[in-house]
Amino acid sequence: MNAGAATDPAQDRDPGLQPERTRLAWRRTTLSSTVAAVLAMKASLHGGVRVEGVLVCALCCALWLGFLTVAHRRIRTLTADGEPPALAPRHATTAVLCAVALAVCAAVLVY
Repeated sequence: MNAGAATDPAQDRDPGLQPERTRLAWRRTTLSSTVAAVLAMKASLHGGVRVEGVLVCALCCALWLGFLTVAHRRIRTLTADGEPPALAPRHATTAVLCAVALAVCAAVLVY
């Protein structure tokens, strides 16, 4: 009996579940960033239109579009046939920076 074959986790793993969970996580994160962008727009327009508020709102929208682009590209990759490749470091960095910057812009609009 070959002990190495029985303990190999690659043989026991269902490769179809993890890309599906990752795709759903990208969708949830996209939805939450959409909500943050919409609330930022609402906050910027709540006491009248000010130049600072409009600029921060435009920045939030640009960051949201950047994150949406990266997320959509990754979701398309995950739904393709075969094993999906790893997320490129530059795309991961872009997604993280957009998400963090969007949170900072939303916080600036609230205060």
